[in-house]
Amino acid sequence: MEYIDLRSDTVTRPTPAMREAMAKAEVGDDVYGEDPTVNRLQEMAAGMMGKEAGLFVPSGTMGNLAGVLAHCQRGDEVIVGNKAHTFLYEAGGISVLGGVHSCQLPNLPDGSLALEEIEAAIREDDSHEPITRLICLENTHNRCGGTYQTPGYMNRLRDFAHEHGILVHLDGARIFNAAAAQGITAQELAGPVDSVTFCLSKGLCAPVGSVLCGSTGYIRKVHRLRKMLGGGMRQAGILAAAGIVALETMTGRLSEDHARARKLAGGLGQVAGLVLDQDVPATNMVFFSLTPDVRSSPGEIVEKLGQCGILAGVAGPRSFRLVLHYWIDDAGVERTVEAFSAAVQSFSI
Repeated sequence: MEYIDLRSDTVTRPTPAMREAMAKAEVGDDVYGEDPTVNRLQEMAAGMMGKEAGLFVPSGTMGNLAGVLAHCQRGDEVIVGNKAHTFLYEAGGISVLGGVHSCQLPNLPDGSLALEEIEAAIREDDSHEPITRLICLENTHNRCGGTYQTPGYMNRLRDFAHEHGILVHLDGARIFNAAAAQGITAQELAGPVDSVTFCLSKGLCAPVGSVLCGSTGYIRKVHRLRKMLGGGMRQAGILAAAGIVALETMTGRLSEDHARARKLAGGLGQVAGLVLDQDVPATNMVFFSLTPDVRSSPGEIVEKLGQCGILAGVAGPRSFRLVLHYWIDDAGVERTVEAFSAAVQSFSI
């Protein structure tokens, strides 16, 4: 059976062009800084983010962890949203491995943090309290529905943070989706912050990896931390080659995924028993819930969908998340709507 996998855009597979580039990649020892393909990827990424330098890392989680540790000392505090990936889904790494305390503020519906709440959370110069060192933001924001921040907000946050002597790190795992949704460049979103991580292995379809970007001195510190965390790779150009193709060919087509997300939401919105969290998805994610008259859990619905070749994600006790990506076409969207309609009807009162 050919499956339509909507659980995440992490399930994407490398394109034929990526596989060819990987097979032909020129490689060297990246720990020594001698892999030309990795170096090219890092330079491309830094340029696209408006930064001086970049570092290829195995995962976005490692990128965020090393990124925070390079900014903070043990006992420092980072201000982060209570729905942020860094807080919810990265195994508490900044605290466990870095001794960095976190202050969680409520994310607004669009994923942003209110500047007045950040200001209220900044610690005084008191030996009883940790030092507020860093603000972490997410763009796009996963648990807030794939919403995005604007350049205006990013600049206001940067100005506010720097006025208070605080740095800003951006978890930009899907920053190219945020840029595509607004018809702008990723640099307009990443330029204002002190550091940014973005993923190659989600909507950009590369098999492995993320890039962390910042100043030259900052990336030098991160390079040491990557080694400490076990992320030093040798002939990594084989992987970096796919990342280069991703940056060259995939960033410009993400609006197609957004359009299909809107089409999928429109179809699901017509299914009795389902209610959309957002009438129009912000980017490539569709969140929706079961109405009270559906006598089923999302898990039971997902099991029935699997029998039809549809793989869906559960987002809560009554809710789902579907993520559009390169490997989902219009026919896949139509099949998904039909399968959900049949599955929900089978459990309706």
